[in-house]
Amino acid sequence: MPRPSKKIIILGAGRVGRSVAESLVREGNDVTVVDVHAGALQELQNRLDIRTVLGNGAFPSTLRQADAQHADLILAVTDSDEINITACQVTSLLFHTPTKIARIRAAEYLATPELFSEKGIPIDVIISPDQVVASYIKRLIEYPTAFQVLDFAQGKLELVAVKAYHGGPLVGHQLRDLAEHLPGIEARVAAIYRHDRAILPEGDTVIHAGDEVFFVATPSNIQAVLSELRKLERPMERIMLAGGGYIGHRLALSLEQADYNVKLIELSPDRARVLSEDLRTSIVLLGDATDEELLQKEGIEAIDAFCALTNDDEDNILSALMAKRLGARKVMALINRTAYVDLVHGASTIDIAISPQQATIGTLLTHVRGGRVASVHSLRRGAAEAIEGIATGSPRSSSLVGRTISRIKLPPGTTIGAIVRGDEVIMAHHDSIVQDGDHIILFLVDKRYLGDVERLFKAAP
Repeated sequence: MPRPSKKIIILGAGRVGRSVAESLVREGNDVTVVDVHAGALQELQNRLDIRTVLGNGAFPSTLRQADAQHADLILAVTDSDEINITACQVTSLLFHTPTKIARIRAAEYLATPELFSEKGIPIDVIISPDQVVASYIKRLIEYPTAFQVLDFAQGKLELVAVKAYHGGPLVGHQLRDLAEHLPGIEARVAAIYRHDRAILPEGDTVIHAGDEVFFVATPSNIQAVLSELRKLERPMERIMLAGGGYIGHRLALSLEQADYNVKLIELSPDRARVLSEDLRTSIVLLGDATDEELLQKEGIEAIDAFCALTNDDEDNILSALMAKRLGARKVMALINRTAYVDLVHGASTIDIAISPQQATIGTLLTHVRGGRVASVHSLRRGAAEAIEGIATGSPRSSSLVGRTISRIKLPPGTTIGAIVRGDEVIMAHHDSIVQDGDHIILFLVDKRYLGDVERLFKAAP
């Protein structure tokens, strides 16, 4: 049974707009994309079954041409905060669009939330991709053994992805042995990928070296579980950032507050001056992050994490490769082009390739889908998803409430990892009973069954 289609207008055919358009079209939505660049729209139309409109997304005539009067949702993700804000005002006043989501980047706007109150600018949801990506990278620095760390239930639970290595205590053992190895530690393996093939975890599933293991645990138990899968790395202390744009700036501020030792390389003299005035303890260096002499002079061999965060994919890849060769312990590169991310993923030279679109798409999809979906995270470059849904209703009206995990008819390739009930985190076992209001964390390896998963959370009238 297909998911009900929504009529969605996306303003902006940039990287974020393209990425979310692809996801929404795959899910069967009626998507229209608006942009001022004909080439970008043509490229999208060549690949996707969408309608496009050439024009300024803040103009009433352009929005009317995009059929805004019948839209369920407007997603304003152009490169201009002002256009995004104006578009939401226009669609609210003229077309009464039910849901308006806008990308806002400027700290001045974000620092004044009262602007977007009920009596202020009519934006239902504000997204800041730069903040999302900066927070994502910080989590990877906090857990150097993992290659993905995602929050659920407002941080009460985390999904962590790690590659199992030879020598890990649990490698070569069945999953049921995890409880014996870690008595008193609550955790659950949600999925395993072996040679890019998903394996649904059972008690007798044996973990092999090289497996990508996704597990859920409370923050206090993550390190203990990681230690079972591979040798723990020492905490990171010295961080070098290449690029002082929105993401680099936000990340530096966040790392400063956590007492990391931060060096930031910025090519623009004007931008470097702004950064040096705003950052308290970080050292701001004027120069090119692909300059081998500069990296050596600044002690790259003693750096725990090198993060290449400029707007240029090639520069990020090159500087990360150079930093690794010169002795940096771990290197990450921000890469926008999907083809580059796929090429670099898993390479021994670059530890983690970060796709801003994939880090952001979950935040967007959470609000686009609405309903009883509390959060969505995209996994494995969009091939899988982790979903936090809210169970509602009674045993008569709900497919979840009042049932044990073993009695819930889950779509193929779907597992339940945990239940969050108020402040209590419950790892999912076959005899766990779902209650009204529970937050259920699911792992979905086949997105064809997304509609079936979402229907689990809908109570009958």
